[in-house]
Amino acid sequence: MLPVLFELGPVTVYSYGVLLASAYLLALYYAVRRARRFGLDANRVLDLGIYIIISALVGAKLLLLIVDFDHFRRQPAELWTLVRSGGVFYGGLVLAFLVALWYVRKHRLPVWPVADAVAPSIALGHVVGRFGCLLAGCCYGKPTTLPWGVTFTDPFAASNVGTPLHVALHPTQLYDGGAELLILLFLLLTEKWWRKRAGWTFWVYILLYGISRFVVEMFRGDPRGMTMGYSTSQFISLILVPLAVAMLVVLWRWAAEPAAAPQASPPRRKRKH
Repeated sequence: MLPVLFELGPVTVYSYGVLLASAYLLALYYAVRRARRFGLDANRVLDLGIYIIISALVGAKLLLLIVDFDHFRRQPAELWTLVRSGGVFYGGLVLAFLVALWYVRKHRLPVWPVADAVAPSIALGHVVGRFGCLLAGCCYGKPTTLPWGVTFTDPFAASNVGTPLHVALHPTQLYDGGAELLILLFLLLTEKWWRKRAGWTFWVYILLYGISRFVVEMFRGDPRGMTMGYSTSQFISLILVPLAVAMLVVLWRWAAEPAAAPQASPPRRKRKH
């Protein structure tokens, strides 16, 4: 682990921040390339990507504030840590989706083709971002005796995000990042099968990530808030997975319905004069 890349006088450069910025820029670049391939307005998609990045950052931090509200209420001085924390991914995803929906409707872009172009970019950015989590020691797992357990030793990680030191933990950062990588590959290898069903790629992404995130959460050991006996991300997955299935069914049936044939007008009778 390497939470601090280097210090330059009073400036400290954190590995998490560098990789998070890299994740957003790489995702934005890939989204623009896919937009051109999909025949979309690349400049509009570039602007959309900037809106998504900003809203994702805000949404992730807002959900973290909600999840840890009692902690921040008891220790308001800790609110400044929201500035340098990544937040909760689902919070960023949900707010970014709402902002993106507003943007595409405002500029009259095709909603589902844009969503299909952007979805793999989200997965790609998430893969890179999870390596930032690993280096920072956040989003850590439960103790394990498995041979691939990771052991953190940097005191800064312990003081910053409470990472247990000198204990083998499940590498949940790699579990999540690996799942995102497999989802990304699956989307890219199979999207040609459903290219004519706009929106399918996006909702397949939501479905697969919701399932994988629910499973990965079982191995997480960091405090993440609980809702009805589930972690916050598990609870959101329980909402998004059925929603994704329902949307896939709707899109499948919608694309399968043949266009209504125009009705022929009855022959006009000739008038006798």
